[in-house]
Amino acid sequence: MIAAISGRALAAAARRAGYRPLVADLFRDTDTVALSERAIMLPGDLAHGIDHKRLPDALLDLAAGEPVEALVVGSGFEREPAIVDDLARHFPLAGNNAAAIDHVKDPRKLADDCAALGIPHPKFRWETPSDPENWLVKTAGGAGGGHVARANGAAVKPGRYFQLFVRGKSVSVLFIADGRTADIVGFSRQWTSPAPGAPYRYGGAVRLRRFDRNDSAKIGRWLSGLTLRAGLTGLCSADFIRGDGGYHLVEINPRPGATLDIFDSAEAPLLRAHIDACRGKPFRVPRFDDCMAALVTYASRPVERFPKIAWPDWTADRQPAGSTLAAGDPICTVFARGDSAGATRRAAQAQARQLQSQWEGERT
Repeated sequence: MIAAISGRALAAAARRAGYRPLVADLFRDTDTVALSERAIMLPGDLAHGIDHKRLPDALLDLAAGEPVEALVVGSGFEREPAIVDDLARHFPLAGNNAAAIDHVKDPRKLADDCAALGIPHPKFRWETPSDPENWLVKTAGGAGGGHVARANGAAVKPGRYFQLFVRGKSVSVLFIADGRTADIVGFSRQWTSPAPGAPYRYGGAVRLRRFDRNDSAKIGRWLSGLTLRAGLTGLCSADFIRGDGGYHLVEINPRPGATLDIFDSAEAPLLRAHIDACRGKPFRVPRFDDCMAALVTYASRPVERFPKIAWPDWTADRQPAGSTLAAGDPICTVFARGDSAGATRRAAQAQARQLQSQWEGERT
């Protein structure tokens, strides 16, 4: 069983691992439905998030009395992690419990852990800084980048905090934790897709073919230290900024994340490794010899009725024909492969432009 704001990537990973996925998410895309044994819309919406009070009953209805091998939760639960423990009373949870989620998503706890382990980490504060041009404002437990903005004198709001801006390139690490140590799956470089009111909205990521061994070993030690302190289990990711002073840990995502698509493998399925790690069993991680990119395309303006188009096989999260979109709603995810990170990202961008011209033409 999968519960997430978007469950398509997890559903595809479940199929590759030999499972029959039951999916509850906020989109119920056509390919999510095709991948799923059964798929329902999560109670809630994008603007207000998941309706956690109605969620247990919705998932029980989805199960329809069948035994569930494991419950895997994706994005959407970090702000109210207690719901995860509530769901675990109904289904066998494969992933982090509320205590582990809270440990790494609480800015103060994460900062304390980083200080204890010697991990460079941007300063944070709850009060409005006197030099807001040097700070970001974030929502505790937020995900996807849409909640991040430059401070610019922003007033303090409940659940919001300030993090010192660190200039550099973003690097994300996908890893599998077993409660004691972290096993790195791979590294990726992410980029943003700025929108009004969301300058750091997630735009995509490309899997890196190579990464410095010494840096990898150092980051692995950091993540193992955090895993032990927080009790992390299963697939997680860590976001870093590499600047002039080296790597700075920005945040930990205690769940399968946005880069699952570009790291999963039929030979060593990541969802199987995730469940095995959560149950204390040995697990395998895939290895790669090329790059892969995943790029999210968004509607630039409202769409009253999305047209029926011929979707290429290098797309996923496809909008159903006839759906109504607001400006900023996701249209699909575009995939590309290549020998270098830069060329692979450019290939994904070219494919996205090709697709946009197709659906724009069909709409007119």
